[in-house]
Order: sequence, then C-alpha cells, then structure tokens
Amino acid sequence: MSPNDSKNRAGFLNSLASSITNFGSVMTKSVNGLMGYEGIEVINPDGSTEDAEEEAGRGRWKQEERDGYWKMMQKYIGSDITSMVTLPVIIFEPMTTLQKMAELMEYSHLLDMADKTQDPYMRMVYASTWAISVYYAYQRTWKPFNPILGETYEMTNHNGINFIAEQVSHHPPMSAAHAENEHFSYDCTSKLKSKLLGNSIDFYPVGRTRVTLKRDGVVLDLVPPPTKAHNLIFGRTWVDSSGEMIMTNLTTGDKAVLYFQPCGWFGSGRYEVDGYVYNSAEEPKILVTGKWNESLSYQACDTEGEPLTGTELKEVWKVAEAPEKDKYQYTHFAHKINSFDTAP
Repeated sequence: MSPNDSKNRAGFLNSLASSITNFGSVMTKSVNGLMGYEGIEVINPDGSTEDAEEEAGRGRWKQEERDGYWKMMQKYIGSDITSMVTLPVIIFEPMTTLQKMAELMEYSHLLDMADKTQDPYMRMVYASTWAISVYYAYQRTWKPFNPILGETYEMTNHNGINFIAEQVSHHPPMSAAHAENEHFSYDCTSKLKSKLLGNSIDFYPVGRTRVTLKRDGVVLDLVPPPTKAHNLIFGRTWVDSSGEMIMTNLTTGDKAVLYFQPCGWFGSGRYEVDGYVYNSAEEPKILVTGKWNESLSYQACDTEGEPLTGTELKEVWKVAEAPEKDKYQYTHFAHKINSFDTAP
C-alpha cells in the first residue's frame, strides 16, 4: 500500500504511523547487563537492538559522569523536571531560551508569502511550512540557558522584523514573545511540561502561538507536536518530534494537519512529514510532504486526498546551508542572533 494508490491517504498515514511506532520500539534495548542499572534504555536511531550496549558507551559523558548523573536523576523518573533539577553546564549551549525562540523567524519570508497570496489554501501551506522550518534548529542536542526573571532579548535588522521576548515566570519557566513586520504579527507564550523517563525525556508544549496576517486580518493558531530527547546520559543524545502539528485559521476554519513520523529501526521515517490542508468542511485541498530537516513540497489533491491529474509536487521550502562541524550544531542564523549584528 502506498500514498499513490490509497483511497484514503490520511488513513494510510495514521496506520503507517502506528506501525512505525511499534517498529521503532524494536531498537530499544535495556543495557542492564553492561551498566548494572535498572530502567536504562538506549536507542540508536541508526541501528538495532544488537548495538544498543555499544551505543550506551558513546556520547559526551565520561563513565564516572554517566554513573553519577544516573544516580542523581533516578529519583526524578516520571516527574516534570522543568523547574526541579540543577543541570551541569557541560550540556548547555551559549544561548538563552529567549534567543532560541527567535530562531522561528529565520524563514519568516514564508509568512510574508502567506500574507500576500490570495489563495486561502496556499496561505495555509506557507504558514504551516514556516512553523515546521524551525525544527531543523530544534534538533540540536544542547540545552539553552534559562533566562532570569524579567530578562529580555530583542532582535532587529532581519527582514524588517522587530522581535522581542521576555522571561515572565521563573518557576515554572515561561516566556512571552512578540514579532512584527509589515505583513504579520506574531505572539507566543512559551511553556513546556516534561516527563523524565530515565535515559530520555518527553516535552509537551502547552503554550500558545498565534499569527495575524495583516492584509486580510486572519488569525492563525498553532498547536505543535511533542518532542523527545533520547539518550540523555547513556549514548549519543538525539532529538525527535512525532505526532500531529495543527495550524488552524480561526477566521475561516481552514486548517493544516501535518503528521511528524517517529523514527523507526535504522532511521526509517525519521524527519518525514506528511499531511493535508483542509477547507472548513474538512475536505483535503492540498497535500504537503517532505522532511523537516531538508525540504517540503505541496500538490493539489481531490477530496479523497489523491493528487490531481496534471499537477506535480512543487517545493515550497528548503533548509539553508549550515556551518560544517559546528560545535553546537548552530545554523548561520543562530550565529547571527547570537551576535550584535541583529541587536537594536
């Protein structure tokens, strides 16, 4: 079965996602025999169960550090550790959460295009692609620093945008941000809930993101998928997002529902995104497909979700080139916002 011959591509994607989730669990292996600890699971996205024990010895930690941090973190398993744990500085990148929020503005030209287009469905293609474009930066395995209460970050000199963010709560950590140019305004309240699972942690976004496109005054609401960081202590840390991203046009009722596929055995499905733009009657109008670390494309479809005859996939976004062997996996834009070049 493939998306091209399926009568219901959305149903196909849901069943595929379920299969990949089950399949992905195959590559998880307890390494109790090697480490002597209960509850340790290491996932190698490029391998299988056979190399989980070898993978456990890799990563940025020394053996004695791994043992020490595991003993410290054990008691927090199952808890939301967003405000509970003091973490070692070795895991941090030289950037705060407020600055990392600004990375969503790298491909802001997509929101400009969403505002300019008269096609209501292409508006959702551009806007939802903008929301996905930041995930290339979000896969970094270094943690940004928590800002102090009342700390602000301001960015100017990027596509005519003024961006400002402030830390509005310390426990629990919460940030608020606003950005604006001639085509759109952006408002975000950033708050995360977390659940420590031992050698991994789940992050659930519970904040709110809204974009107003100025030409027609439409308001877009974004609900992002959860994110998981694997191999926090044992093995090489890596980040994946899986589940639905939903962007809704609160003015018209149109919406984009895009599914982030979870990583399976030997990396199958990792980075892949598939879904549709629907009209207010929940009929698919445009399919969107691609990889959030490479590019996204779109194609007009019929009410069954099948590509329309005579149409073809068109690329809407491609990730910009990134510096090679950068210590913190920074993009060029991350370096830009971490300098005085964009300061007011």
